Amino acid sequence: MRVLEAVAPGAADRAAVDLWCTLPAGARTRDHRPSAGDVTRLPAPRGGDVVVETWGDGPPVYLVHGWGGWRGQLGAFVGPLVAAGYRAVALDAPGHGDAAPGFLGPGRGTVMEMMDALEVAGREIGPAAAVVAHSLGTTAAAHVVRQSLPADRLVLVAPNHGFEEVVRQFAAVLRLRDRTADALRAAVETATGQALSSYDLDPLGADGSMPDTLVVHDRGDRQTPYAVGEAIAAAWPNARLMTTEGLGHHRILADPAVVAAVVGHVTGRVPAADH
Repeated sequence: MRVLEAVAPGAADRAAVDLWCTLPAGARTRDHRPSAGDVTRLPAPRGGDVVVETWGDGPPVYLVHGWGGWRGQLGAFVGPLVAAGYRAVALDAPGHGDAAPGFLGPGRGTVMEMMDALEVAGREIGPAAAVVAHSLGTTAAAHVVRQSLPADRLVLVAPNHGFEEVVRQFAAVLRLRDRTADALRAAVETATGQALSSYDLDPLGADGSMPDTLVVHDRGDRQTPYAVGEAIAAAWPNARLMTTEGLGHHRILADPAVVAAVVGHVTGRVPAADH
């Protein structure tokens, strides 16, 4: 990147955008589904498809993975949700899991396609009793719930920090020059049609317009800082924070106490508490 920045700045800009959209590997090693559900594929508006796997009957609860994730990571919620009388609906966004590649090709993805996945599933299956989302999926889910898929309850597990901060960290890791970082920022805003700050979660529900929300975050999360979840819970008047210790960014999705608290929040039967 430093060589490209020096001799071919335009190529460096394109390389930075390509790296930004490259999905991490390894998510498929985490599969907590209790059994195979009913799988359907729905066309995605920008290309590729959305994989939708369902279990049970009743009001749908949508399970939304994070960046580079897949539906199996949220499988621990399936059994308890079905037992509580809900239909568990787990998704793979284009380029993720078993879904076909999206418009950028194999191994690439965008937050817009993650939002598309939830919108497509919502139109097919119906209004949400709840949405449970992880990591970058929390941003996608919260914006879709706000705009087009009303939900009675919302759960944000290890929510991601704002895109402006993500760009800063990305630029620091690659040691990008300011010019390249600015070009990346502009490219993302052009692609999404919005300022990076418009994706920040803190202000999204500060007016109390979001559904009752449970925020679950681990103090030792190395991928999305605990302070992010803490700030969202403080900013949203109808949000509660559940704090965990020692579960990190991924194990939190399969912890029995977390699963019980999330299902309790969805059903309204069990108050969430720190553990």
